[in-house]
Amino acid sequence: MLKSLKGCGIYRDTLNREARDRMIPTEDASARKRVIEDKLKQEQETLSFIRESLEKSDQLTKGMVTILSSFESRLMQLENSIIPVHKQTENLQRLQENVDKTLSCMDHVISYYHVAKDTDKIIREGPAGRLDEYLACIAKIQKAVEYFQDNNPDSPELNTVKARFEKGKELLEAEFRSLLTRYSKPVPPVLILDAIGGDEDMEVQEDVTLEHLPEAVLQDIICISAWLVEYGRNQDFMNVYFQVRSSQLDRSIKGLKEHFRKNSASSAIHSPAVQTKRKETPTKKAPKRPGTIRKAQNLLKQYSQHGLDGKKGSNLTPLEGKDDVLDIEIDSYIHCISAFVKLAQSEYALLTEIIPEHHQKKTFDSLIQEALDNLMLEGDNIVSAARRAIMRHDYSAVLTIFPILRHLKQTKPDFDATLQGTAASTKNKLPALITSMETIGAKALEEFADSIKNDPDKEYNMPKDGTVHELTSNAILFLQQLLDFQETAGAMLASQESSSSASSYSSEFSRRLLSTYIYKVLGNLQLNLSNKAKVYEDPALRAVFLHNNYNYILKSLEKSELIQLVAVTHKKVESSYRELIELEIQNYQRSWLKVTEHLTERNIPAFQPGAKLKDKERQIIKDKFKGFNEGMEELCKIQKGWAVPDKEQRDAIRQAQKRVVSDAYKAFLQRCANISFTKNPEKYHRYTPEQVEEMIEKLFDTSA
Repeated sequence: MLKSLKGCGIYRDTLNREARDRMIPTEDASARKRVIEDKLKQEQETLSFIRESLEKSDQLTKGMVTILSSFESRLMQLENSIIPVHKQTENLQRLQENVDKTLSCMDHVISYYHVAKDTDKIIREGPAGRLDEYLACIAKIQKAVEYFQDNNPDSPELNTVKARFEKGKELLEAEFRSLLTRYSKPVPPVLILDAIGGDEDMEVQEDVTLEHLPEAVLQDIICISAWLVEYGRNQDFMNVYFQVRSSQLDRSIKGLKEHFRKNSASSAIHSPAVQTKRKETPTKKAPKRPGTIRKAQNLLKQYSQHGLDGKKGSNLTPLEGKDDVLDIEIDSYIHCISAFVKLAQSEYALLTEIIPEHHQKKTFDSLIQEALDNLMLEGDNIVSAARRAIMRHDYSAVLTIFPILRHLKQTKPDFDATLQGTAASTKNKLPALITSMETIGAKALEEFADSIKNDPDKEYNMPKDGTVHELTSNAILFLQQLLDFQETAGAMLASQESSSSASSYSSEFSRRLLSTYIYKVLGNLQLNLSNKAKVYEDPALRAVFLHNNYNYILKSLEKSELIQLVAVTHKKVESSYRELIELEIQNYQRSWLKVTEHLTERNIPAFQPGAKLKDKERQIIKDKFKGFNEGMEELCKIQKGWAVPDKEQRDAIRQAQKRVVSDAYKAFLQRCANISFTKNPEKYHRYTPEQVEEMIEKLFDTSA
């Protein structure tokens, strides 16, 4: 018992308690003993229960081991029976799969031998209207070709499917050409004008999109193109594409040109495109282009018919009406240039959807050649016509170059961007035309200046009335046209400069060159007019002629911006002309000295009122009256046929002359009032001062 307690740890506690009990008084020992005995009894009962539990556990363990041993034995028997059956079943399944695969492969291979027959009808009928089905047949044929090439290259079936594939490809190429040709139409002129024009009254410009092909047709063409690129293995369809589209591009531009030509006969406004376009599309109008040769022609015609003061001139020749047609052609060419850029951009956008990327630039280059060459040829023809006009000394025709050149320069950035990636020869065509126009334009300007200086002094060509010479009016009108093209004309002159500053000229440099050029023309004109004036024998008519021309030049400079343009390099040009005008007025007034010299006191004898004059003295007074009368009559008769077109100048000259002559005549009459120098005073005293003034008032008036 103690051994058991010692094993459970109770023995030690008991000893401890006994030791403590020895210390307890005697009266408590018996009670303590009873407690210990009770606990000992409880411990014995617990130990008995534990032993019984251990025995039962041992019995259960032995039973479980027996069961597991029996189960293991049975599992081993089952495994030995099942494994052979499983292996046999697996082999059977593998054999079944192999049979199925073999049958499937046989069906697949056999299908290739039937491809030619199965697709014959669809291939013969072509892809029209059923492109997807047709491409699916072509795909089957292509797979058959690949199979026979890999597995049986010597079989006759390979040649059959190859032939069928080539036939299918040919029909696809034919369908590509057919769709492209059938649905590619020239862009109507009105749509082109909408695309290149714009309504200036609209704050937001509408972006016009040009649709070259219906959407469904475009998708079919893109699909065929993609197949030909991937499987066709040739580029013939790209040649077809650029040929068809090139023709339509050229026809679109020619249609626009024909549109201008048809409407030119009925159009009475500056740009026929404006009238036609507004009629057909009221919300749009063609771009305005100020300043053409027509402006100079109309002004020339106006001055030739009415003169400066509303009277008919005699020396200005209007240009022919055929130039109206020329103006239409200029408008047409300018619009065609803009149309080419817009259409080419649209063609490139279409091309990128159809042609593979690495062929796009080359195809586009070929596509635009015909239309671009025609435009450049027309531009060269304009340059040639201008060159011939210069040889004929017809410098007004050169004005056709200015609006075209200005437009070409304005369009060049878009032109360059559109042609980016094309061949250098293509990109250089427009710059070459611009250079050619600048060269011929600069030559025309220089030769025009020389022609002003060297215009011959032909007596029969001089105005009999001393009015403005045709050379003056034409020169001024020509210079006025340059105002609309200041930058263009300045660039023309700058392009011929060999200095380093010209190589990178600015707009200010060009403006100074143009200012110097205009001053040069004015100087040449003044020199020529001075020489022409020598044709007149009468110094007074010579002065009237120079006065009229100088005044016309000054007034024309002041009414336009020419005066500001010349002032860029020559500040005193206005005061110089005013001095010249005043000088010629003084030269003219000298012609009246032979009239007023008879009214001076020179040679008049001294006499007393009422005194009797000698015969010689009476004759002197008679001669003075006679000289004055005859001089007045002669000058008024001659000068009445002369012209001073400027009303302000005409009135000023008359008033100054009336004041001088009338005052002198009144003073002369007053001195001779009480002198009896003849028995018939009315014979000598023909005119009153008022009548003299009336006679002078009728100067420069052919209707008087």
